[in-house]
Amino acid sequence: MGNFGEELRRERESRGVALETISEKTKVITRYLTALENEKFEALPGGILSKGIVRGYARTVGLDETVWVERFVTASREQGQADGGDWSAFVQNVGKTRDRSLGRRNKGLRKAGIGLLFLVLAGGGWAVWHYMGGRVLAVEAQQHAVSSAATAAPSGTASQ
Repeated sequence: MGNFGEELRRERESRGVALETISEKTKVITRYLTALENEKFEALPGGILSKGIVRGYARTVGLDETVWVERFVTASREQGQADGGDWSAFVQNVGKTRDRSLGRRNKGLRKAGIGLLFLVLAGGGWAVWHYMGGRVLAVEAQQHAVSSAATAAPSGTASQ
């Protein structure tokens, strides 16, 4: 133990690749990449996803994906981690590694988004009502003017 993560980090650093670059290209959060380099395999989502993280990491850094996935499987077995066949362990591990504070933040954002949507819809409704009210008044005034002109026109033509 100790050589997989250290060697992985050394390979990355020797090629001048930042963890953020790997994260951007693979869409894997840096917390998982750091856990991989520190051999904290219990912090990874587990199962086939962990192998996918290693594969993406190796590809981005320019390493042989197959070799590094095999090394990861060996290192994780040495730590007593499952090799990807145990889906129930995967599901339990995902729950343990999930950041709980995100749920609380998302609730606040969700409420703010709903409030903003309500304001936009209410403002839009008011604008339509205001616009249509003005149009109705304009049409009524035009009809009134036409009907007034129509009733006045016959008497005006008769006098000529």
